[in-house]
Amino acid sequence: MKKIIKEFKEFISKGNVMDLAVAMIIGAAFTAIVSSLVNDIVMPFLGWLIGGMDFTAYSAQLGEATINYGTFIQNIFNFLCIALVVFLMVKGLNKMKKKKEEEPKPDPEPSDEVKLLTEIRDALKKEE
Repeated sequence: MKKIIKEFKEFISKGNVMDLAVAMIIGAAFTAIVSSLVNDIVMPFLGWLIGGMDFTAYSAQLGEATINYGTFIQNIFNFLCIALVVFLMVKGLNKMKKKKEEEPKPDPEPSDEVKLLTEIRDALKKEE
């Protein structure tokens, strides 16, 4: 039993498990941000744009069963909006990252040999 507990502690303390746990927590927080952006900003604007249509009210009766196809359509629409927002955010972040990578690096200080050769070249030019 002690061996199993020891192995379990080693498994939990490994970097991969901790990285996964941190990724899940960050992912959940990011999901809340994106959901809020879509539900509180994008969807009200789109609702205003399309005249306040709410698909969730659409359904069909099949015997005693109710088929809520409107909710399904609304969920597809929500998914597409969330996917679009995430796509635009990632694209913006990649663009900022690319600009940062393209910034010119300062020229390194020339070595003593290069300085000496430059002085010799300049002196030879003056003699001509």
